[in-house]
Amino acid sequence: MDDRAYDVLAMGRCGIDLYSNDVGVPFEEIRSFAAYVGGCPTNVSVGTRRLGLRSALLTGVGDDPVGDFVLHFLRQEGVETGFIPRKPGRRTGAVVLGIEPPDRFPLVFYRENAADLALDVGDVLRAPVERSRVLFLTGTGLTADPSRTATLFAAERAAAAGTRVVVDLDYRASLWPDVRAYGVNVRALVRWAEVVVGNEEELRAATGEEAVEAAVGALLGLGPRAVVAKLGARGSAVFTRDGGRVDAPAFPVEVYNVLGAGDAFASGFLYGWLRGWDWYRAARLGNACGAIVVTRHGCANFMPYEEEALHFVEERGGF
Repeated sequence: MDDRAYDVLAMGRCGIDLYSNDVGVPFEEIRSFAAYVGGCPTNVSVGTRRLGLRSALLTGVGDDPVGDFVLHFLRQEGVETGFIPRKPGRRTGAVVLGIEPPDRFPLVFYRENAADLALDVGDVLRAPVERSRVLFLTGTGLTADPSRTATLFAAERAAAAGTRVVVDLDYRASLWPDVRAYGVNVRALVRWAEVVVGNEEELRAATGEEAVEAAVGALLGLGPRAVVAKLGARGSAVFTRDGGRVDAPAFPVEVYNVLGAGDAFASGFLYGWLRGWDWYRAARLGNACGAIVVTRHGCANFMPYEEEALHFVEERGGF
């Protein structure tokens, strides 16, 4: 029995998400937005908590009302927020999104002076890295110092403590001056990971390899035990260091909004993986959580609960 205090400690980006209420309308004609909470590790902290895991979040918020908004939601969800510092002089991040299904979702990040990019080594030292079963890190945490150094330090500290490191590649092109800068940084982080998760675009960006299999091979060569490829409507595939491949089919649904689906996948995958499930079952539940969220309006606020996700799978033929 693992006696660590938390199942998942997620680290990195948070903010307010403003999602268009005018679905199918061009961005310039949007009249109103709904306000939610977002950011890959924040979404995963909520997603895993709703699935019944003990989740904590290490992010930074500004001393502003948006920070209050984020913290209020997280506390309502039962995510541990006691390790989230306020960063004076910084602003809590924001994202604005248009929704034009099935394949157009214009996204604008507001990350200038973002509070979570001010996370530093001291914040990591105060966080329960050694008391968590998994440390979940993302590529976006590497976009600027001191967050870049803090993210790498957290990975190093986790590895030394026997905490399993999971890296979500989380590539956002608009946040990097060059895809090669992203690749150099994320490869340094991947060396500490047991599992890496990414979609096809992210796998290419991380390695410079065009073919998914070649990109996966390059990442596995850095040391992870497994690379999990999110393949959208084709489901997902888990590639292992010993040359194995496990394919998990998708659950067909009508797409409403793709944003947040990958974070829902990661939440479901972590749920199964931490329970000792095999790769197929863990990835299959990840697919189910992603399928549920693509039918909904936002990210963190719409993550599925444990009973709901398991019922979704059983209704569609089980694992």
